[in-house]
Amino acid sequence: MDSDKAPDERGPEQLALIRAAVRRSRPRARTAAAISDHLPVARVAVDKALSHLDRFYDYAVPAAMDADAVPGARVRVRFGGHVARGQAGRRAGGQLVDGFIVERLESSDYQGPLAPLSSVLSPEPVLSPELLRLARAVADRYAGTLADVLQLAVPPRHGRAEAADAPEPLPPPTAPEPGTWSRYPTGPAFLRALEGGGTPRAVWTALPGPHWPRELATAVVATLASGRGALVVVPDGRAAGRVDSALTGLLGAGRHVVLTADSGPQERYRRWLAVSRGAVRAVVGTRSAMFAPVRDLGLVAIWDDGDSSHSEPHAPQPHVREVLVLRATTEGAGFLVGGLGCTAEAAQLVAGRWALPLTAPRQVVRAAGPLVRTVEEADAARDAAARTARLPSLAWRVTRDGLTRGPVLVQVPRRGYVPRLSCQRCRTAARCAVCAGPLELRADDRVLHCGWCGRLEVAWHCLACGGTRLRAQVVGARRTADELGRAFPDVPVRTSGRAGPGGEGVLASVSDAPALVISTPGAEPVAEGGYAAALLLDGWVLLNRPDLRAGEEALRRWLAAAALVRPAADGGTVVVVAEPSLRPVQALVRWDPVGHAVRELSERAELGLPPVSRMASVTGTAAAVADVVATASLPPETSVLGPVPAPAADPAAPPLDRVLLRVPPGSGAALATALKAAQAVRLARGAEPVRVRIDPPDIG
Repeated sequence: MDSDKAPDERGPEQLALIRAAVRRSRPRARTAAAISDHLPVARVAVDKALSHLDRFYDYAVPAAMDADAVPGARVRVRFGGHVARGQAGRRAGGQLVDGFIVERLESSDYQGPLAPLSSVLSPEPVLSPELLRLARAVADRYAGTLADVLQLAVPPRHGRAEAADAPEPLPPPTAPEPGTWSRYPTGPAFLRALEGGGTPRAVWTALPGPHWPRELATAVVATLASGRGALVVVPDGRAAGRVDSALTGLLGAGRHVVLTADSGPQERYRRWLAVSRGAVRAVVGTRSAMFAPVRDLGLVAIWDDGDSSHSEPHAPQPHVREVLVLRATTEGAGFLVGGLGCTAEAAQLVAGRWALPLTAPRQVVRAAGPLVRTVEEADAARDAAARTARLPSLAWRVTRDGLTRGPVLVQVPRRGYVPRLSCQRCRTAARCAVCAGPLELRADDRVLHCGWCGRLEVAWHCLACGGTRLRAQVVGARRTADELGRAFPDVPVRTSGRAGPGGEGVLASVSDAPALVISTPGAEPVAEGGYAAALLLDGWVLLNRPDLRAGEEALRRWLAAAALVRPAADGGTVVVVAEPSLRPVQALVRWDPVGHAVRELSERAELGLPPVSRMASVTGTAAAVADVVATASLPPETSVLGPVPAPAADPAAPPLDRVLLRVPPGSGAALATALKAAQAVRLARGAEPVRVRIDPPDIG
């Protein structure tokens, strides 16, 4: 054999001899490890987020791993992509993937030889049976896979956190006094039910003012007093901090944990382990805390369920409210959805008698809330004061009077300086000549920038009429701060919102000294003693969004800002610049979010829209979407809406279609099952994937 020849000069026989010699030179594989005599089969949920692989797989447990391979432990296995149970690791090859042991068995229903576990990453049982059942239920409801849900439910491992000893559980606290819950006729009874081990379910419309964090904390303490655990999910870290402070004041340190991204991966995992081990039974956290493995769960609560932060952006995109409804049902826990506003989904829980309303009498609501006054957009445009300070005369007077008594809050729908521009002559939106993105004006250089590609535009002209002058479609928070600063030169001006040029970031609180606080929705800081007044500007920006929830969302954001203002008896006044006759504006004036939600629910029922009906969106190429609709075993009563062009985040991406599938109440599970099965079949044959989302929030 001439081994000096180049590979392409060797014949097939010579190449075969060389390969055989190489194989003989390799060391022989070690003898297979002995298999455990006790429950030798481990059923594993592998980390493969593909619909056609969404099942459990059986592996043999080596004797050396017997003690560590407990149900719930993390393991690593060989996975070759087979779809029949037990075949996952049959070949010596395959890919090493992570997974969780879900149970140990005496035998497998697969008749062939089982591949052994490759390793036990940790003997810590992080996947409890309750968490596994919840993850499976969430995956089924949202047409997703168990692997996707487990990635959301179980945080990444940190060995140092696992090595630390868990603190000893503390005895239950004493039952709390009702406190401000007494303002609600059924509030004390709700607490007594929790204290007695009951499972009350309520939709709570909170009164304006600073009391809601302590009221949530009181409900948690009442649950702990019964010897059970409690879970509270809030939209953001600022809300979590307020509830955390209230719980610390009622319970002291060490009885609860806060699960947010701000604490860092290792510290968050350490706290999660304390909950999983049963050392702590009270959790306050943001979205991912909805899966927190609280022992003996007695209460699940969500604050402000209309906030978009409660909708998980990662597959299968569950909503916190729906996950907590599942937990309350399957784990036999009490349920509380609270907020200053009320969503149509919460109103449906009351309408279906699944939960009871928890509200205050009208006279109590009027005493707790500020005075709300309205100004039409047209009046603001004609007002001379609006041309200098962007405020109509009424708002200017309210601001001037409020600054003599304390800080004044100004809510502006958009951040930035002038984030949206149009031609002054024909009102056509100003667009980038390269990518067609929206042009905006920034405060730092006063030069036109493209909001998509960042390109500078130095010689803009309107393509529709040839005009060269621009007008503001929307004025941002920074521009508002500049204008109000000139109108009230002796008053400090502060901004709160996502950090940007000249901004201060999101402020947690401000003092009670006179100041103008310019904030975007959701970033309003809490003022000591409450704001003297609040201005809600550019209401049309919120109300004119092409979204089914535009009115509900506008009211929710207005209520959140207005609730930070002092009661009317103390001079608190809110001015909203919007059309007074619109339903959300009237609901704000009357402070009647429940009435608004009930009316919204009634209209959606007449039109067959969520939440009365169930809906799914299917997004992909036109051919892929058509294939799913044609091949899926959809419920017979399914309405197919579309296809229509899907909204594109990237204008350079290829165009996609979207179809909405609507079914009546009671058929949502069948719709999700049909879509998941269709996805599995298409992926198994290598077809082009589509995006499926159950209960999409942006149906327009």
